[in-house]
Amino acid sequence: MAKGSANWDSAFETLVDAFKKINAELAKQGVKPSGPPMTIYTSTDDTGFDFKAAIPLAEPPKSPPGRGIAVGQSPDGKVLKFVHRGSYDEIAQTYEAITNFLDEKGLDAKDLLIEEYVTDLVTSPQDMLVVNVLVPLR
Repeated sequence: MAKGSANWDSAFETLVDAFKKINAELAKQGVKPSGPPMTIYTSTDDTGFDFKAAIPLAEPPKSPPGRGIAVGQSPDGKVLKFVHRGSYDEIAQTYEAITNFLDEKGLDAKDLLIEEYVTDLVTSPQDMLVVNVLVPLR
């Protein structure tokens, strides 16, 4: 995983760069992913966010990763899954619908959001993205 921060205007480009960096390290070490890449949003506000870009592995790399990449554990627990289809620029509408759903159902979410990329964030046309938005519950 690679940690970072970004503002919302450059979110897509920042995440793509983080995944390129992780993919290069995995290729260098000959390690294959065991699941889809994900972004774990550790904090958000109106202007930006802190994140961990992560790619699941069946086993840790044989040598320690370098260049700002670490090995860590993905979050666990109960989550609600929502699916976003389309441009990353339009994902805010999906998050608004999620917030409305949580409020309507009286559900309490953790201060953590996870995007799991069904389509490749790096290579897929941006208007053809499929993103699972996972909302961990308290």
